[in-house]
Amino acid sequence: MASHSLWVFGYGSLCWYPGFEYRSSRIGHIKGFSRRFWQGNTTHRGVPGKPGRVATLVEDGETFTHGVAYELVGEAALSYLNGREVTLGGYTTLFTEFYPREGSAFPALLYVATPSSQHWLGNAPLHQIADQVVSSRGASGHNVEYVLRLAEFMHEHVPECRDEHLFQLEQLVRLRVKEARLCLRTLMGERAPSPVSSSEDEEVAPAAQRTTSFQFTSAVPAKKLRCLGV
Repeated sequence: MASHSLWVFGYGSLCWYPGFEYRSSRIGHIKGFSRRFWQGNTTHRGVPGKPGRVATLVEDGETFTHGVAYELVGEAALSYLNGREVTLGGYTTLFTEFYPREGSAFPALLYVATPSSQHWLGNAPLHQIADQVVSSRGASGHNVEYVLRLAEFMHEHVPECRDEHLFQLEQLVRLRVKEARLCLRTLMGERAPSPVSSSEDEEVAPAAQRTTSFQFTSAVPAKKLRCLGV
């Protein structure tokens, strides 16, 4: 039963690149939170002094936020997540009810950034957030990749999702990339395989372990991005 396992709810990059071993995944939603790009990031999608923008959750009445819940396997997955989200990302943890497309709700672990986080950037006009996204990159890749892969995941796997903040930001980012004549293929890097199985109730193959930013930085030499010269 889902209630006898530890599940984590992914609503950002965990949707399209969990990076840890899991037993199964389910698409669904949580209630009472909205997804917002109000958290800064200086390890994965930005650098100190030039942070990128990544997703967090803010309390918002009866609003739904769609994403993916993963059933964790072993202690290594939780340790990896705490390093990625808490130590490097500045998030805190809490539990809430997750509502899968089919079946009963069950508790899931959330990683949420709040104004007390050292990386918190807060609200800003979407056009300013888009400008920041297009000009930011970090050890895990360009900030454009983060936004567009999340939006693409929702379009493909969660067509019922109605997230105006995410989808308006997606359109603004695409427009900025086009206006600046940037190479979108370079910004996006190599496409990661979707972790979601064709049937969300089936057991899915464990995801490959994703290298954390500090390991990634030491393992990959600095190089210029094609088409950008940065």
